[in-house]
Amino acid sequence: MREGTKRFAITSKGDNKSNMLMQRMKSYLQDFDLILDEEKPDIVISVGGDGTLLYAFHRYKHRLDKTAFVGVHTGHLGFYADWTPDEIEKLVIAIAKTPYQVVEYPLLEIVVRYKHDGGSTKYLALNESTVKGVESTLVMNVEVKGQAFETFRGDGLCVSTPSGSTAYNKALGGAIIHPSIRAIQVAEMASINNRVFRTVGSPLILPDHHTCMLKPINQEDFLISVDHLQILQKDVKSIQYRVADELIRFARFRPFPFWKRVRDSFIAE
Repeated sequence: MREGTKRFAITSKGDNKSNMLMQRMKSYLQDFDLILDEEKPDIVISVGGDGTLLYAFHRYKHRLDKTAFVGVHTGHLGFYADWTPDEIEKLVIAIAKTPYQVVEYPLLEIVVRYKHDGGSTKYLALNESTVKGVESTLVMNVEVKGQAFETFRGDGLCVSTPSGSTAYNKALGGAIIHPSIRAIQVAEMASINNRVFRTVGSPLILPDHHTCMLKPINQEDFLISVDHLQILQKDVKSIQYRVADELIRFARFRPFPFWKRVRDSFIAE
């Protein structure tokens, strides 16, 4: 449990409804003597939807061990945003007056290494990362835990976190994984399978001590997504995926069961 937080920041989806809620919450929290600190917040409140929380995560990913996140959804119930606009007074009082439980979810680490300069770039994803060819079919040698696994040919590959398994991964036929499990999932996008080319054809779930390494065969340029960010990567030697050492921390003031969220999002009418 964390005692009452003193420093906060709020991010908004940018529409009128979210902006009005953000301003109301700012003034309410400051009335409780909390300090607006957009550089070093103890708690970040996201007002909008899951996409807004993804933006907030990327904005504060350099201080994940010091910042907890909480979401207010102004549209559909989100997987990250569990408070409704008519509950913001209750949420403000909870933030100002009550200790909160910290719930930690695993993240995805992506390391892109380059051929000619020997350098690398590291990214963190909350939901998923995808790899696609720029103008042609993606052809990659796939290694799991340092061992050759397959040569993938197809539209692309999607590597997701457990909390991201309900997003693009699910649309690709991947499994839904509970976020208490430290794992990543590799799902195929329209793989080519015939007498000559063969892929496993099923999503792979890798535990936290296994890496998935993608090594180009002929191509050097790829379109890589990291959550909502699209990045053109050139001169690529390899792309490595694994469960990150870092975790995202959510501030919980009440239960928010994962399987209930799944049911409410995909099954309940």
